[in-house]
Amino acid sequence: MRRYNVHLELGGKQVRVGAIEGDFSDDARFSYSKEYITKKGAKAISLSLPIQDEPFSPERTKIFFEGLLPEGFMRKNIAANMHFDENDYLSILYNLGKECIGAIRIDQTDEEPEACYKAITSKQVEELAAEGTTKSTEMVIKTHLSLTGASGKVGLYFDEENGRWYLPCGLAPSTHIVKQSHIRLDGIVTNEQLSMMAARKCGIDIPESFIINIGKGIDSEILFATKRYDRIVDKTSEKVGNLKRPYRIHQEDFAQAMGIASFEKYEKDGQNYAEKMFETVRNNSKKPLEDQLKLWNRIVYNFALGNTDAHIKNYALIYDPHMEGVSLAPAYDMLSTVIYESATHDMSFNIGGVRNIDSINEECFKMLAASVGIGEKLAMKNYHNVLNRFENAIKETKKELMDVGFENAGHIAERILLARKKVV
Repeated sequence: MRRYNVHLELGGKQVRVGAIEGDFSDDARFSYSKEYITKKGAKAISLSLPIQDEPFSPERTKIFFEGLLPEGFMRKNIAANMHFDENDYLSILYNLGKECIGAIRIDQTDEEPEACYKAITSKQVEELAAEGTTKSTEMVIKTHLSLTGASGKVGLYFDEENGRWYLPCGLAPSTHIVKQSHIRLDGIVTNEQLSMMAARKCGIDIPESFIINIGKGIDSEILFATKRYDRIVDKTSEKVGNLKRPYRIHQEDFAQAMGIASFEKYEKDGQNYAEKMFETVRNNSKKPLEDQLKLWNRIVYNFALGNTDAHIKNYALIYDPHMEGVSLAPAYDMLSTVIYESATHDMSFNIGGVRNIDSINEECFKMLAASVGIGEKLAMKNYHNVLNRFENAIKETKKELMDVGFENAGHIAERILLARKKVV
């Protein structure tokens, strides 16, 4: 029988909360340790895994922990390089689980691996930008780091003082998530940076992000970097070498929180994910009204943007540093998908009973407001506020990006606004 210890970082300290035990991925069960649950103030690692004495079912266990792993081709590539079956989520998680999304760590012992940071050369950054999943897979395996999603991405440490990038090793946390361009989606890095910057102008809470340009700004010479909101550096941070070690802050996406498997992140008929998301916020957030309006505004913005890939794993909850409360995490993974011919025009969940973005209108949002429990007057005030700011936000951001050399921002902005006029 395999046994993997599950650790949670609290205030910079690693705490063993329980273990996953089983012969195979299909029979593995997570349970909290008696030592942990008898501690005063013990907190659950997920809304879907409340504190209890009994082990959770293999299905409940798999939904949360598999939700920490990469998806799609990235997962397939990692599994092949490790010589694992891609369906063996436990083996992959054990090998990548030293640095996950949130504050979880997976290991077979209670010993803490030594933390260190290795400087990355400019040549390595160039290779990461140019080589697709080959280089990102190599870095993911070297750092034992697990990031969710299907795109090629790695977690790196960025020292803002010297402008250098580092590869985290052992127990060292990363500070940024760095994504590669997509070979089939032109300008996707500029698209995401433009979309995120415009979101801020529309009142959406987003993390800091920027484009790493190691050439002339073409797709094979740029990377998208996002500052991790689940990592905090402050004056109390210890040093690893000359670098301040970030604290890990716990988070989970809505699929994990609601107990929905990653492969079901896109809504099917009758599942009503939006209603479940608002119910989750209403019942668990320390700021339920504020967070419901923030969630509403993001849904409106993703509609205006033409982001049909805003599924439930692209919305998340973040916990306080000591797990005293939970709130809506900053927005992430925002970009216009409908500007690409290969993209679906079906939203990831229905808006007032309608999925196709070309058929969604103001009445659909009124119906959505009623179904999720937000007063129509307040909901539509926020709806119009986001839409009224959207066009200028895109235009202003386009100019800002073009002024620093990203000429393709102009073409991408035009495509976004053209698509928007068809649906808004």
